[in-house]
Amino acid sequence: MTDRAKVIFGNEMPEKTYKSAVKSKLKNIKKYGDDSNVSYDVKIVDNPYIGKSLGVSDIRVAEGSGDSSFDTEKGIIVGNIRMGFGHYRISMAMASAAKALGYKPYWLDLNSFPTTTCTKLIGGQNELYSLGSRLSKNPVFNKLVWEPVNYELFRRLSYNCSDQKNAELMAPVYRNIPKEIPVIGTHVWPAQAAVHAGMKYVVNAIPDNWPMALHLSEGSVHTIQTHNSYQGYRILNGMNGKKVCNPMPSSALTYTGHYIDYELVENIEADCNARIERKKNGKPIRFLLTIGGAGAQKEIFAGIIKHLLPVVKKGKAAIYVNVGDYKNVWDELIAEIPGMREVSKEHMNNWADTEDFAAKALDPETEITGIHGFFHENIFEAVYATNLLMRSCDVLVTKPSELAFYPVPKLFIRRVGKHEMWGAIHSAEVGDGTLECRDMGHTIQMLNMFLWDDKFLEDMCVNIMNNKKAGLYDGAMNVVKIAMGLKGEE
Repeated sequence: MTDRAKVIFGNEMPEKTYKSAVKSKLKNIKKYGDDSNVSYDVKIVDNPYIGKSLGVSDIRVAEGSGDSSFDTEKGIIVGNIRMGFGHYRISMAMASAAKALGYKPYWLDLNSFPTTTCTKLIGGQNELYSLGSRLSKNPVFNKLVWEPVNYELFRRLSYNCSDQKNAELMAPVYRNIPKEIPVIGTHVWPAQAAVHAGMKYVVNAIPDNWPMALHLSEGSVHTIQTHNSYQGYRILNGMNGKKVCNPMPSSALTYTGHYIDYELVENIEADCNARIERKKNGKPIRFLLTIGGAGAQKEIFAGIIKHLLPVVKKGKAAIYVNVGDYKNVWDELIAEIPGMREVSKEHMNNWADTEDFAAKALDPETEITGIHGFFHENIFEAVYATNLLMRSCDVLVTKPSELAFYPVPKLFIRRVGKHEMWGAIHSAEVGDGTLECRDMGHTIQMLNMFLWDDKFLEDMCVNIMNNKKAGLYDGAMNVVKIAMGLKGEE
């Protein structure tokens, strides 16, 4: 097996860096075990949450034998992890595109097999990342630790060196999966593990808009959502200090556009025209507040709701609040904000109710008023609820995470990690989102722009429709085509 930690795209790692990576792997073996010689049973099961809407079946590993009849002709694996919501969201976009193109998507979450070394390792890293995200609310910790880690440490080739050694421990989950089925990794670990496991056709769908060696999986085809980021990855810009790196070959990197669900792209014109009509007719402006997978934005949500509450009571605004799988966030908001409870309706852990609300909200005759809270303890429903609610909202209020690339007018609140700022910069440049609002004063200013300015919201809607014509939101479809196309290149 090729040791992908020693040389990364022609850039040889110093012996000290490589030895450190090996030491990291040995440390994790001691902590989580080594199942490299274990042959895990693999089976396919129905996904009861998004299986119907996205055509997805789950691949389950180390849970006993069962149906393992993969469709090796039309099948495509979406490899992911649950670390925040962004990687699940990209995976849903890939599954949606695969279904639309007539393929069979399989969902492989490397963080869902608790008896495996792979999941134990990812789970430990996930806990650290979630803790860091929450601690980032402290400005000192954020400035001295969290932003440098996300912006510079993850950028280094030395970090990829270590990641590649540890990803070797994740490969066993692929052992009994047919090697000829293409894999799209929506996090680097599923892509790296697939390559280490000998999967023949691997695509590494890179998130964000800040080039980092963290996202490199040599041996796969890398896809990227923006031209700026493409250049940064192609030359491995700044990934080895001031040293000029050997570049990635052109065959290893492809610009695709934004990773967006087929259903959202197909309905861009209808949804944007509906937003323009609601604004012109003086209907309540619908704000969708969606909390990230680390649950770190509650205080900002509270400030936004407090500002909008008088406007909501006057029928000039309405709010959707999707707290994901953080029911405590909703309960705390209700307890902290006087008058919120009286104008709120809860949609709690009831998927049928959420689907019904989202569908009715698309009807031009439906008047949405008040505040609507959404919570789902299941991770699929927690993430996908935002996709359903997005179509009927006028403004998505979010940190500049993966949602920065979605075709809906966006108000960006403070980032969580400095790498996210480039998502807001890109969105502002293509005209479908605001600048990043780093404090409550600027957040309120942007809220007022959407509420009271005659052109602000309409301009974003027009930009989104023009961006669609340019193919900006076709990334997921393009990634699936690339992955399936690899089979025909041999």
